[in-house]
This record gives sequence, structure tokens and C-alpha cells, in this order.
Amino acid sequence: MRFTQDLSSNVNVIRGYAAGELRINNDVFHDTMIVASSSLRAEPALADVADLSTEHAAHILELEPELVLIGTGHRQVFPAAAFGAQFLKAGIGFEVMDTGAACRTFNVLVSEQRRVVALIML
Repeated sequence: MRFTQDLSSNVNVIRGYAAGELRINNDVFHDTMIVASSSLRAEPALADVADLSTEHAAHILELEPELVLIGTGHRQVFPAAAFGAQFLKAGIGFEVMDTGAACRTFNVLVSEQRRVVALIML
């Protein structure tokens, strides 16, 4: 699916996604990505929701989000409760959805200048 949305050039925007591919701004990625408005981080070893760990949560928390989105591929798959509890304990909103919904939601929240971080799995 392809998205188009005009935002400031210094803000990351998810332009599209397909099986095994994520387009952020003008770059194409083939790995799981942690995306914030002004930073990107590849997580190439992370391919399955069951692999989410406290280390991944720590990488997300370093970005000081107010809301975390987890895009789990073509279907919504919930991670272990202990993973989500780390965000809830820190008072940070946490949502799990399929990758398409996470991409669209990320773009809307970034356009509203919200401090959102998305972990996008392909």
C-alpha cells in the first residue's frame, strides 16, 4: 500500500509498505524498524512478536514516547503481557495492531506533533 502525506522535511513519514518492505521518507527498509518523528533504528534480528524483549522495550523507551505503536505484520498478534507492562508501568500508552494500521496511525500522530514511536514488523 502506498501513502502520501506532506509534512516537514525533518519528520519521518511512512510512505508505504508491502510484504517484506517498508518505505520511510525516500528510503526502503527490509528489516523491523523502530520509527520516531526524528529517528530510525533497524532491528534486523527481530522477526516475530514472540521475540520482543526488555531490550527492545528499552530501545523504544530511550526515545521518550507518549505513545508506542507495535505493527505486527499482516495480522494483529499480541506480545507477551510482560512486554506491554513495561510501557504501562512508565505511564506510556501502548497499542498493538497490524502493520498497515500502525503505519497509518503513526503518520496521523506525527502530523499532530505527538511523541509517538512505532515498532514496525514486516
